[in-house]
Amino acid sequence: MIPGLTSTHSRHRGVIVSKRLATYFHCPTEFTLAVLGGKWKTVILSYLKERPCRYAELRRLVPRLSDKVLTERLRDLTRSGLVARQEPTASRTHTYFLTEKGRSLNELLQQLYAWGLKNSGSFGVRVGAPLEELDAQQKGHRVARSLPARNRTRGRETARVRGV
Repeated sequence: MIPGLTSTHSRHRGVIVSKRLATYFHCPTEFTLAVLGGKWKTVILSYLKERPCRYAELRRLVPRLSDKVLTERLRDLTRSGLVARQEPTASRTHTYFLTEKGRSLNELLQQLYAWGLKNSGSFGVRVGAPLEELDAQQKGHRVARSLPARNRTRGRETARVRGV
């Protein structure tokens, strides 16, 4: 990211214009929140903390986030040096992963996750585990693909029963 620019953008005549970071913050938390800027970046970072993800996986993990906003947030996180994008090799998709600077947020992200898990019930809210569900779905598809064609349907049903 260009020093002094935040990840907050606005459109002006079709061009994305970045706002400048203040040169002084009264509190380190204020600075941190200016860099992380909103809930979606933190959610994306939380998934990437667990493992690298392709764009399509992140899209499934955060279904309420539009393609446009996901693309912008990934670009912002990449510019800020928290996330890097691995160029595709065999597949046509990019993989996103945390950089060393991004991994320095692991403890903070884990604490946010733990707080949400512990306190969601007191707010009358249920929380899911979409990364585990996505991994289970992908594992189920790999199991199904490895079976002979005549056994594929039965294999999927067996995998679902076992909770894979």
